[in-house]
Amino acid sequence: MRDVAREAGVSRMTVSRALRADSPVSQETRERILKVVREMNYVPDQMAGSLSTKRSGFVAALVPSLNNLHFAETIQALTEELEEIGQQILLGHTDYSMEREEQLVEAMLRRRPEALVLSYDGHSDRSVELLTKARIPVIELWERPPRPIGHTIGFSNREAARQMAEALIALGYSNIAFLGEDEDDWTRGAARRAGFVDAMQAAGLSTERIFKHGKPPISIQDGAAVGPVILERFPETDCIFCVSDASAFGVQSSLIAQGLSVPDDIGIAGFGNFEVSRFASPDITTVEVDSRGIGQTAGQLIGELLALDDDAPVIPRHLSVDTRLSFRGSTKKS
Repeated sequence: MRDVAREAGVSRMTVSRALRADSPVSQETRERILKVVREMNYVPDQMAGSLSTKRSGFVAALVPSLNNLHFAETIQALTEELEEIGQQILLGHTDYSMEREEQLVEAMLRRRPEALVLSYDGHSDRSVELLTKARIPVIELWERPPRPIGHTIGFSNREAARQMAEALIALGYSNIAFLGEDEDDWTRGAARRAGFVDAMQAAGLSTERIFKHGKPPISIQDGAAVGPVILERFPETDCIFCVSDASAFGVQSSLIAQGLSVPDDIGIAGFGNFEVSRFASPDITTVEVDSRGIGQTAGQLIGELLALDDDAPVIPRHLSVDTRLSFRGSTKKS
């Protein structure tokens, strides 16, 4: 706060007042101070002077979606592990938005969590800087980031999608379409699309059948809307690989409603092993991911890290989660 005051040309008391929601400081002065705060990446410590131990007793967790069963299972498992060590979760919802994630990262750090867990879908430069300087364990989930901030627990979405696409090609499919999401350039969905392209290009097959529809996370309704469009534009399509099981279920349902037979007329594949894929008719070929295992591993790692002495060296941990291809009734047999 002293550094901010010096840079803004005001007193520390003025800085303190400017940071309050009901600030009595003039709008012009407050905006100048807040500009300096942003530029210096200063995060006010709301616990300063109130808790001598600096222990908040909670872990911050950011997820991109609240209606995604995978993230719900991850958070549930994480919560169960953290309760064993006396920690609670403060949950934030980013809605796949870098800007919203940045706001939540700063809001969480104001409360001084003992660790911060977040799903990797790309981060803004400011989020990375804030997290790097936070001096608490930071754990990125669900991916192997190219430049990890701290610890990671996940798998390569690109590699998993590549393996599925290669398997579909091995089954005899050659005119494969891929259904992903709009505005997904920084997300795991984009990594899955890249894996599809890798496999198709390696096999000398066309990648022109790539469709993007719906804001992440793509829904059953989005899949149902696009399924017929894919076949209208590319009637020779023999398989549709979807970025998620929800969209795969939508595609399959819409095509069956049009009189097509799955898998006799066309194959369908998804990603995630959601319940909807297991109980669809026919059940949907997918990439299985252990969402609860990700949460359990994160909770156990946090327990280990918080048990370390303050001056103990911390080596970043990069833990891999296995994925598995599950072939079901929506694709033809080898």
